Amino acid sequence: MSDQTPFQRAMAELDALHAEDPRRVEVEGESLPQELWHAGRMSAWLERVEEAPSELVRIAVRAQHLQRWQVPRSEYPEGRVGYLTWRRDQGKRAGDTTARVMEAAGYPTEEAAEVSRMIRKQGLGRDPGTQAVEDCACLVFLENYFADFSKQVEHDHLVRIVQMTWKKMSPRAHELALTLPMSEEARAVVEEALAG
Repeated sequence: MSDQTPFQRAMAELDALHAEDPRRVEVEGESLPQELWHAGRMSAWLERVEEAPSELVRIAVRAQHLQRWQVPRSEYPEGRVGYLTWRRDQGKRAGDTTARVMEAAGYPTEEAAEVSRMIRKQGLGRDPGTQAVEDCACLVFLENYFADFSKQVEHDHLVRIVQMTWKKMSPRAHELALTLPMSEEARAVVEEALAG
């Protein structure tokens, strides 16, 4: 264990925490912890969003949903304010836990704090690391959750959600999003959102 780098130790510990998720997802015939699968999708998108991401950005992207299952959305009020409060609290929890994992793995406090800020989405639009976290989160949503989500949400509200998501993404993430396979219905919603 001692011959591992701080990065390797931190990533292994984060994945061990992800693997505790009791929710499961079926992927190519294999049952995986949902959060571990999600973290893998985030990391896979990062390789396409950024040519040479730093260790700190790679950790932030991997940890963005850390232990999210522990505080379900249902514990917060319905509506936008409840959703935003839940999301803010989740970001703080994930950021704090990731910082502790990083310090235990041998990272300096300042670098752990920097990753925590990225996870909390502080500096969005200004900080490249925070932007990378947001881009990957948006791409994972569009790739894996948008189709099901679109069946549960009223049409005009869905168009607004796509517009808000799009505003948070970088030009590179826009390019990547437009290459995603989508149903005709989902693509029509995206096209309407972007035309509006």
